[in-house]
Amino acid sequence: MKRSSIIALFAALALLSVASCGPKEVAEPEQMLFIDTLYTDSPFAKDENIVKFNGKYFMYYSAYYPDKYGVNRLCVGIAESEDLTNWTRVSQLLPVQEAETNAICAPGAIIRNDTLHLFYQAYGNFGTEDICHATSVDGINFEHDPTNPVFTATGAWNCGRAIDAEVVDFNGKYYMYFATRDPGKEIQFQGVAAANRNSGLHAGDWTLQLDETILKPELLWEGQCIEGATTIVRGNTLYMFYGGAYNRSPQMIGVATSKDGIHFKRMSDEPFLRNGEPGSWNELESGHPDIFEDEDGTTWLFYQGFNKAANSWEISKIRVFWKHGKPYML
Repeated sequence: MKRSSIIALFAALALLSVASCGPKEVAEPEQMLFIDTLYTDSPFAKDENIVKFNGKYFMYYSAYYPDKYGVNRLCVGIAESEDLTNWTRVSQLLPVQEAETNAICAPGAIIRNDTLHLFYQAYGNFGTEDICHATSVDGINFEHDPTNPVFTATGAWNCGRAIDAEVVDFNGKYYMYFATRDPGKEIQFQGVAAANRNSGLHAGDWTLQLDETILKPELLWEGQCIEGATTIVRGNTLYMFYGGAYNRSPQMIGVATSKDGIHFKRMSDEPFLRNGEPGSWNELESGHPDIFEDEDGTTWLFYQGFNKAANSWEISKIRVFWKHGKPYML
C-alpha cells in the first residue's frame, strides 16, 4: 500500500474515532407543537403534565368542553402519543362532583403500582379553588375520589386558594406543591403539603409542611407570581422548574433546588427558558413547565406558549441535558 493511502486510512480512522466518542447530545430534530381546536376556534391547550403509563405516553392538560347549555367550560383533556411529539386528544375528565364546582383544570399525575393518580384543581373562584383527586388503571377512565377536595390551603399567610398541584415521591413521602396567593390576592407563590407513602392520598392524608410560602417572587422577571411547579429527583436533590410572572406578562421558567423538599434555593437569577421573539408562537410566554424523564433517561421540558395575534395557547417541548448537577439546553 502506498504511503499516501496509509496516511489517508489513518486519517479516516481518526475521524471515525472522534465521531464515535463524541458527545451524544442531540437536540430535538422536530419541534413539537400540540394544538387543540376540538371545541374552540383558537387553539387552547395549557397546564400540561406528561407521564408514561402502561406503555403509552399520556398528556393531561387544561382544555375546553361544552356543557349541557353549549357553553365552553374547563376540563382536563387527555391526549396520547407514541413518540412524545405527535399527540391526539382521546378523551377528557369532566367535573362531576359538587366539590369540583364549575370546572376543573391544571392536572398533575403520579403513578403508584398499577394506578395513575391525578391531582387537579376545582376551578370557580378564590373560595372554591381546592385540589381534587381521581384514579385510573388505564390512563383514560377515572374514578373521582369521594373525599374530594383532598387538600385545601389554610393559614393566615394565604387567601385559601390551592392550584397547580404537583405531587412527587421524595425522601420517603409524597410532597404536594401548590400555588396560592397572599390574603390580598395579589402575589402568587408556592406552598407544600405532604402525605405518607402508604396513605390513600385522600382528604385528611395531606398535612401542610410549612405555615408560610416556600418560594415567592423576588426577581424582576418573576413579577408578582411563581406558579406551575414541576419537579424531578436526581440523586438526593429535588429540582423544581416553575413559571415566573403571571400569564402573558411574559411568563418565563426558572429552576430551584431542595434537599428536604421544603426549603428551596434558586439555581440562577436568570430564567432557564425565556419567552419567544415577537410574532412567535410563544411571544408572550414560555410558561407552566412540566419536566418529564423518559425510561431511557432522556429529559424533556414541556411548556405552554401564547401567541397574541392568534389568541392561542399551545404546548411544546425542549430537551434538557445535565452536567455536574445542573440542567441545560443546547
